[in-house]
Amino acid sequence: MAEPQDINDADLRSRAVAAARGDAAFDYLITGGTLVDMVTGELRAADIGIVGSLIASVHAPAARGDSAQIIDATGRFVTPGLIDTHMHVESSMVTPATYAAAVLPRGVTTVVWDPHEFGNVHGLEGVRFAAQAAAATPLRYILLAPSCVPSAPGLELAGADFDAGKIADMLGWPEVGGIAEVMNMRGVIDRDPRMSAIVQAGLTSGKLVCGHARGLQGSDLAAFMATGVSSDHELVAGEDLMAKLRAGLTIELRGSHDHLLPDFVAELNRLGHLPQTVTLCTDDVFPDDLETGGGLDDVVRRLVRYGLPPVWALRAATLNAAQRLSRSDLGLIAAGRRADIVIFDDLSDFRAQTVLASGVVVAEQSRMLEAPATISTAELRHSMKIAPLTAEDFRVRAEGTRVRLATIDRPRFTQWGETEADIRDGFVVPPDGTTMIAVAHRHGMADSRPRVGFLTGWGQWQGAFATTISHDSHNLTVFGGNVDDMAVAANAVIAAGGGMAVASQGKIEALLPLPISGLVSEAPLAEVAQDFRDLRTAMDKVVDWQPPYLVFKACFGATLACNAGPHQTDRGIADVLTGTVLTSPVLGPA
Repeated sequence: MAEPQDINDADLRSRAVAAARGDAAFDYLITGGTLVDMVTGELRAADIGIVGSLIASVHAPAARGDSAQIIDATGRFVTPGLIDTHMHVESSMVTPATYAAAVLPRGVTTVVWDPHEFGNVHGLEGVRFAAQAAAATPLRYILLAPSCVPSAPGLELAGADFDAGKIADMLGWPEVGGIAEVMNMRGVIDRDPRMSAIVQAGLTSGKLVCGHARGLQGSDLAAFMATGVSSDHELVAGEDLMAKLRAGLTIELRGSHDHLLPDFVAELNRLGHLPQTVTLCTDDVFPDDLETGGGLDDVVRRLVRYGLPPVWALRAATLNAAQRLSRSDLGLIAAGRRADIVIFDDLSDFRAQTVLASGVVVAEQSRMLEAPATISTAELRHSMKIAPLTAEDFRVRAEGTRVRLATIDRPRFTQWGETEADIRDGFVVPPDGTTMIAVAHRHGMADSRPRVGFLTGWGQWQGAFATTISHDSHNLTVFGGNVDDMAVAANAVIAAGGGMAVASQGKIEALLPLPISGLVSEAPLAEVAQDFRDLRTAMDKVVDWQPPYLVFKACFGATLACNAGPHQTDRGIADVLTGTVLTSPVLGPA
């Protein structure tokens, strides 16, 4: 957001001081509410006077009545605006304006956005679009400079390449608050010159250097942190949470892996207090979840449902987050702070009745008072630089009668495997128990022939799924049980200008067009959410999911080459630990 009035403006401070003394009226006075005190943990009666974008006074109930407008909060709870410390707008598949309209009425007033999806597709122009689109909305977007474009250099190709020079350029923008999640963990730990220079640019700027430390422990975790990385959201278990708290990382406890939250709550309750280094984030929220559940408010709600004390959850989402961001104006209802304020009905459902952002009432009764402004997306269209594909493009060529194949075993926590396969008419016959995965470069930087691999542990597919949301290079990725459906799904996505499609028995079962960067739609959230629900339903007919790892969401991270283990990319099967790429899964004759 473009702040409506800087809180350190001398005239604004003078007006606020006069109102606090009682020599002038407030612009707004919130009366009758119960203040949730993020410092003491108390629930106490207090009235709040606001002048412009500033909180001028927090005082005893009914002590003042002089105000241009009164907001009656009787029977309700008053808290600071919620702060999401790590998220990606693009994961919700809507524009920044649409995202703002979805979360502001629910009490989220600040989000820390890593726009690396736009960056991976469009380079600096994509990040500039993010900054301009964010500034047009009343939601406070703090942008981070994408640190890993691509996430695994040499193992994949994105639509851009951000070296330390480009990172330093972005860090000079006032709306950029630091370096986004440093995902190339191995490169950082091994002091790869490229990653070392990127992290150093963040340190030199004096801004945040945020992390992605999945699976790191012991000496590797210490080495990762010694470079200057100071946060993590990639927790995998309760013991991982405690180890990283003890190590001194700021935790961005994310809501996108719900099955882990009860374990995290149990660990924090066992500890007996909320560490000041625990913050909350959404990371990724799909459009149907955004529409029905919301953003960070949904994370707060679920944590409380799993047993975390409500004040702890709110403190993590407000004061702790503000301290992490070095934003002393946010996260606390106190005189001299910014008037980002939410009035909730209760401390269980967290239904927001009134939301103020920088002293402006932006939402009431879960509705925006004015729709956020939008900007043109024309420059982000036509990102599918790839010709239509045929079924033959998804076959793996081989000689002889039988071969050994490298396989990618297990969703999410992948490992190398090996199997054998027959050869028919010069092509590999997919072995029983395998699922094909193909990644085709779509950014026009290299040839777009699909590189095909074989997954195990992904069930028996009765069709195919194609998507251009494929972390983090966002190439065209296709999963399937047969090459004909894979071609049908892929071509539907290509024709749509990007998006997702499900095919079965030679026809399209569901399609979600995402013509902006192959990531986002300008359609209303309700429409995007319904199309995504239709995709989920169609996918349930194609494959039997096995939570918590074999789930629909696993399709979007199957190409995340910066994580340990083999991953299919547009260059082949990549392994970040060895720095190798198999251009073909064929290892040799059986």
